[in-house]
Amino acid sequence: MNTVPDEQEPEQATAQKLELSDDKQLLDVELIHHFLSQHSYWAKGISLERVVVSLENSLCIGAYLGKQQVGFVRVITDYATYANIKDVFVVPEYRGNGISRELMRFTLAHPHLQGLRRITLTSTGARGLYEKFGFTALQHPETYMEIHNPGVYQKQSK
Repeated sequence: MNTVPDEQEPEQATAQKLELSDDKQLLDVELIHHFLSQHSYWAKGISLERVVVSLENSLCIGAYLGKQQVGFVRVITDYATYANIKDVFVVPEYRGNGISRELMRFTLAHPHLQGLRRITLTSTGARGLYEKFGFTALQHPETYMEIHNPGVYQKQSK
């Protein structure tokens, strides 16, 4: 685990240091599933099984205070040319303490994500945070296409 240096440590009510790690063994899968399925707008209703598969096939970074997970980032990548940052969240009671900033700093500095041609993400509410790390609107949005099925998780749970 990597402890955030004191000069970059988020201001927090607790004396515990924020630790960031890509060790999947530390992930609180139940917490991640609960947040995504109940509190996110992008994965509402996602099954535990689908979350587990997504974790197994992605670079995952957790933020921890002691043994408690308080934040998460998942990165879909080929580790050579491209990465897509997904599922970024901080547990609501820990927001406002700089944890999302530290998650992004740690993620973008990750050794497996260096030298990539493109890193993307989608966001509706945290654009200001991501802009601080160099993210911009698509240069040529007309070149991007998608198949978007926003209700897929609700359909599968019925």
